[in-house]
Amino acid sequence: MKIKFGALMVDGRGKIGGHVASKNRGGAYLRTKVTPVNPQTAAQSNVRGLFTSISQAWRTLTESARTAWNNAVSNFAKTDVFGDIKNPSGSNLYLKLNQNLALIGQPSITTPPEVASSPEFVDFTPTVNGTTPALSIALGTSPVPADTYLVVEATSPQSAGKSFLKNKFRVIGVIAPAATSPSNQLTNYTTKFGALVPGQKVGIRIKAVNGLTGIAGQYNSQTVIAS
Repeated sequence: MKIKFGALMVDGRGKIGGHVASKNRGGAYLRTKVTPVNPQTAAQSNVRGLFTSISQAWRTLTESARTAWNNAVSNFAKTDVFGDIKNPSGSNLYLKLNQNLALIGQPSITTPPEVASSPEFVDFTPTVNGTTPALSIALGTSPVPADTYLVVEATSPQSAGKSFLKNKFRVIGVIAPAATSPSNQLTNYTTKFGALVPGQKVGIRIKAVNGLTGIAGQYNSQTVIAS
């Protein structure tokens, strides 16, 4: 649970007891915490296994290597939900970058990157068709730059009136360096979610990951009504 204090408590994020604090366009709110059913899918098991293996690898590093990661965290400071600058821990930084590298099929790193430069924001235009099945992504930069991998995430078909899709995204594929536009993601999508449905909304988002460092850029998100 994260709380920001003023004269009184003015904002909050996260879980406390049986409640969750968050914020939307209407302001801060508190809701009852709901624990979703855990379907124990193969994808979930893979993610948990990856998390465990990387966490175990952190413990096998030398003391000097862990010190190097702890000293590097100031280069990876982020702004939190309250607008305050926060540093990750050395172990969290190691875990995050190596999870990104594993996601794109690249080897893990044992020393932190010297410069925390993020890949450039990726511009793209999706085409989604459920009548004549198609899902392709026209990239603003083609071919994809060297050492840059594009992680493609999407949602299952959603009601056209649904606006909150943040928790629906799942990884469907990775576009490798030197790939050219457009990128055909139909097979990846249908393997993950099944057939596209005309008139239903599909969310698509992409982030770039540096294949040498594991540093990721910001997500670029689009929503499309399947034709």
